[in-house]
Amino acid sequence: MCRWLAYTGSPVVVHDLLYRPENSLVVQSLHSTLGVEPTNGDGFGLGWYDDAPVPGLYRSIEPAWNDRNLAELTRHIRSGCVLSHVRASTGTAVQQTNCHPFRHGSWLWVHNGVINGFHTIKRELSMAVAPDLFADIEGSTDSELFFYLALTLGLEDDPPGAVSRAVGLIEDVGRRHGIDFPMQMTVATTGGDGLWCFRYSSEGRSRSLFHSEDVSTLRAQYPDNSMLRDLADDAALVVSEPLGSLRGAWREVPESSWVIVRDGRQQVESFAPAQVTGIG
Repeated sequence: MCRWLAYTGSPVVVHDLLYRPENSLVVQSLHSTLGVEPTNGDGFGLGWYDDAPVPGLYRSIEPAWNDRNLAELTRHIRSGCVLSHVRASTGTAVQQTNCHPFRHGSWLWVHNGVINGFHTIKRELSMAVAPDLFADIEGSTDSELFFYLALTLGLEDDPPGAVSRAVGLIEDVGRRHGIDFPMQMTVATTGGDGLWCFRYSSEGRSRSLFHSEDVSTLRAQYPDNSMLRDLADDAALVVSEPLGSLRGAWREVPESSWVIVRDGRQQVESFAPAQVTGIG
């Protein structure tokens, strides 16, 4: 499927996030160890926040390991909030508008997983998107439609509640069409202030997801690690798979959970779909 990375904290050079770790996201684009497939070469994307009113967005259908523009661009970007994604298509076209992150206003969204039976239920799900949002959907992926369902259901005001309601809607529609396990997901979303990440599947066998341990604790344990010395105490990452092999550096996000990361603090809560009425 896909691999993604989400960072929040003091501004860092984005090239260091994407290229410097031993198991960086660029390495995972070619040699993922925990994904469904080892190669994620159907495009990539980068979203970041700076002083502009909307986040920056760079997406390409080039494999991440082969794009010299990505390597060059990221050496000149510093940001305190970054989402990046390498894609392995589950059937939709390899095109820029299908690459993550997806952006609406100040919000970004990345997804690893699949809405099972999407071809069958796409029309009904599409009809549930708010009319004033529907025209902004540019691509053909289940991931982007999932984002717009969450926006319709209140993402900008209540990210955990909106994602819960969107998943509940997708599962209800899917099961009415005979799909036993409609949803498989890890998701990261942000409006630039705080980061919300989710791990859930209808089957109870979700794709991998990890969050970083406290940087000051790790620095005390590994005083000679140059990358840790360069990170501020408020730095935090949520990733599809660990970026390195330091013991104690990563904690697995539990099954059916969501984590909020803000000001270097991370809080994990249980996640369950919510029933939606009066929509569509």
